[in-house]
Amino acid sequence: MIITKKIKIKRVFRSTWKNGLLVTLVCALSFLFSEYVLHEVVELPAVIPTILGTALAFFIGFNNNQAYDRWWEARKIWGALVNDSRSWARQINYYLTLPDGQTNEELIRKKKNAIFRHIAFLYALKGNLRNENKNDYKKYISQKEVEEVEGQTNTHNAILNLQSGELETLLTENWIDGFRFIELNKMLIRFSDEMGKSERIKSTVFPPTYNFYTRIFIWILMVSTTFVITSMVGVWSILYGTLIGFIFLATHAIGQTLLNPFEPVPTGIALDQITRTIEINLLETLGESEIPKPIISVNNEYVM
Repeated sequence: MIITKKIKIKRVFRSTWKNGLLVTLVCALSFLFSEYVLHEVVELPAVIPTILGTALAFFIGFNNNQAYDRWWEARKIWGALVNDSRSWARQINYYLTLPDGQTNEELIRKKKNAIFRHIAFLYALKGNLRNENKNDYKKYISQKEVEEVEGQTNTHNAILNLQSGELETLLTENWIDGFRFIELNKMLIRFSDEMGKSERIKSTVFPPTYNFYTRIFIWILMVSTTFVITSMVGVWSILYGTLIGFIFLATHAIGQTLLNPFEPVPTGIALDQITRTIEINLLETLGESEIPKPIISVNNEYVM
């Protein structure tokens, strides 16, 4: 996720110079074709690039709005996960009480297992959303639980099922009362909702025809613009066509970078940072001594 408010020209140039060269080449070829071939056959009316440019502006604006909506929804989902995770740790830490016949060490172990299992759930969910084959979640659950969840296709949902089963055990063994069970179960339902919303965004592909036809129409626009203004400004039409084409392509590309918010790219949601932040907060709630360091930014520009 981008965190800097400044844009480095070097970074912009590095990501756009290839498109710039291609656009310039296409406009140069369009000028030569218009100057030596097309003007002897037909003269294109100026209304063609005018109407096409107006339509493309609305079309690209719609695409970018939809892309940002996907990104912002993903960010809100994981923002809610942060808050709910802290609430879960706080409730586990204070709701569990010591029943008759049990030791204080067992109470601490129950609290630790419930909170560690939630950290494992978050890491498993993050790994699924980013198509990572990491096993970070394994260090927070027992070997028996690892074997149980590895046999299922949806690891993070399997961990949530384990959490639900453990919550039922806490109720039957009088570690919590009925009211506190209901409150904790509501948190599990919220985790399930947030998990499902994240999976929905990941699995819902933005129609590729939008991207394909938009790019095709942009190239048609820059070629037709060069054709039309060649007779007015001559070789300068290459510059004007390049400028118009580059602006439309760059604007379209901005929206494309937001379409898949869970991808490990600078413009994606900072899942690594968010997950690590939750992990640190929850371990501190338990009073653990070994706390991992926060995720740092890359060149003070973005965090993953």
